[in-house]
Amino acid sequence: MIKLIAVLCLFWAGEIFAEKFKQYNDVTRYDHYFSKYTKRNFGPAFNWHRFKAQAIAESALKSNAKSHVGAIGLMQIMPATYEEITKRHRYIKGNSNSPKWNIAAGVSYNRSIWNLFKAERPFQDRLNFTYGAYNAGKGNIIKAQKKAKKAGLDPNLWRSIELTLPKVTRKHSKETITYVKKIQTIKQELK
Repeated sequence: MIKLIAVLCLFWAGEIFAEKFKQYNDVTRYDHYFSKYTKRNFGPAFNWHRFKAQAIAESALKSNAKSHVGAIGLMQIMPATYEEITKRHRYIKGNSNSPKWNIAAGVSYNRSIWNLFKAERPFQDRLNFTYGAYNAGKGNIIKAQKKAKKAGLDPNLWRSIELTLPKVTRKHSKETITYVKKIQTIKQELK
């Protein structure tokens, strides 16, 4: 009887281990791509976990994710945006449904947004501008900056954008502000 219980315990522990291993693999499956394309677009010192956190916020790391507006893949890229990115970056050669190329395109797109918001501001604010523009569109964030400046706020601080974005995107501003906070929370968990 003791041997049977021991065997059952080992079997049960093995099943738990197998499930935990599967969960770990699901979470780390695309780390190589996040690392590779972050280094390529942002340099080796930039923490690639930031974009993994963004992908978790976008798609929960589901490569077949599709939004109600047509964004696809891990990084939830619109097909037209993907085409635009592949024209500028010839190394992105595959289908936008491919996790590798979807991540490459998403990180590359983040770089173009990052470059747009290079005015003097705290690092985290620059990241927040990048994430916010990825979600709401660059034009909407720029409009919110103009409104912040008119209101006497610092247009280069994310807090100012949180206050003025509702005047630009109305009810959709909540989605963007929550999205940026969600990425920060996820990134903290990925440490």
